[in-house]
Amino acid sequence: MKKIFWLVAFLILGFQAVNAQQLVEAIAAIVGDQIILKSELDQFVQNYIVQNRLDVQPGSEEYNKLRKKMLEGLIEQKVLLAKAEADTITVDDQMLDQRVQERIKYMIQQVGSQDKLEKIFGMPMNQIRRDTRKMIKEQLLVEQVRAKKFRDIKVSRREVEEFYKMFKDSLPVRPATVDISHILMQVKPSEEAQMKAYQKAEMILKKLKAGADFAKLAKEYSDDPASAKRGGDLGWTKRGDLVPEFENVAFNLKDGEISGIVQTQFGFHIIQLLERRGERIHTRHILIRVQPTKADEQRVIKKLEEIRKEILAGASFDSLALKYSDDQNVKKDHGHLGVFELDKLQIPQFRVVLSKMKPGDVSQPFKTEYGYHIVRLNAYTPAHKLTLKDDWEEIQRYALNYKMQNEYEKWIKQLEKHIYIKINET
Repeated sequence: MKKIFWLVAFLILGFQAVNAQQLVEAIAAIVGDQIILKSELDQFVQNYIVQNRLDVQPGSEEYNKLRKKMLEGLIEQKVLLAKAEADTITVDDQMLDQRVQERIKYMIQQVGSQDKLEKIFGMPMNQIRRDTRKMIKEQLLVEQVRAKKFRDIKVSRREVEEFYKMFKDSLPVRPATVDISHILMQVKPSEEAQMKAYQKAEMILKKLKAGADFAKLAKEYSDDPASAKRGGDLGWTKRGDLVPEFENVAFNLKDGEISGIVQTQFGFHIIQLLERRGERIHTRHILIRVQPTKADEQRVIKKLEEIRKEILAGASFDSLALKYSDDQNVKKDHGHLGVFELDKLQIPQFRVVLSKMKPGDVSQPFKTEYGYHIVRLNAYTPAHKLTLKDDWEEIQRYALNYKMQNEYEKWIKQLEKHIYIKINET
């Protein structure tokens, strides 16, 4: 009997020792009364890889270096979180929810789909969302702690001059910049094109009323390629997710009911409400886009050519932009887009057109995904080394960041002296 007792006791103690060992192995670091789990570190690294679209494989030398760097960052973050708790700093829940939604949406866009994101992280979407929320909440708390500490830091003129003297040979060359204005005209379909699309939607609606299968017609006719593959299914949405004209109709349908023809900025829709749960609806639709014709495009090009001639003859660019431009910001900026690095202009057509222009030139009409533009090059600044005379504000920003970084490193070291830190990750 005594032998059996000792055998059972040995097995229990052995099991507890294994569990304890596994728990220790699961902890990457301890910072004060907080722990950094290896799983938390793994997700932090994976999050960074997805956001920055890096091709880094687990186990590689590059991955291990990144992991070490991320752990150092997490340790700093935990130190600052302890400071945030001591200073009773909190985070606005509404802003947090918005940041989480934006981050999840961005990551899904980066990898291509929700399924792919779940596969990359090796966990369901609700767990990714929960972990991302925790991560962003901690980041927001850290941002507030840092902002509170360094909001009053400034640099004097002497400090800027000393910074420039010390680092002028290593400061980056300022790339070529352009100051530009534009007039945008979108190609709007003619009444004839509108009628053609409407008649197509009418034909589909008649088929539905005659008993045709909605999903089959959506796959055959819908101009919304993403939902057409799913038979027009848009999934579950809440108020505010879709355009108002669509929602106003969809929320007033009964389960299974099919709408008439609904016009939105995207074209003509036929909507079916599959199910409603309070303020959430499950719908599918068939979209018929109103496609502009070649004649519609030529009409816009001709009008922009006429506007260009007026500007070159001395007419006010600002006034003509206010009168004709379809840019939503035109009332505020009168067509002035601002100053940009030429090589970093996001719209490639702008880079191509502006690279061949001189200050004061007004381009011929050219097409982008937004419509047709004419652009005026207001000013061009060639690439050059930064100087105190020409680039004071930019050098001042560099000097301020340098000072803040030095102060931050000193502050972190001081905080770390008063907190227990143990690193298990090697």
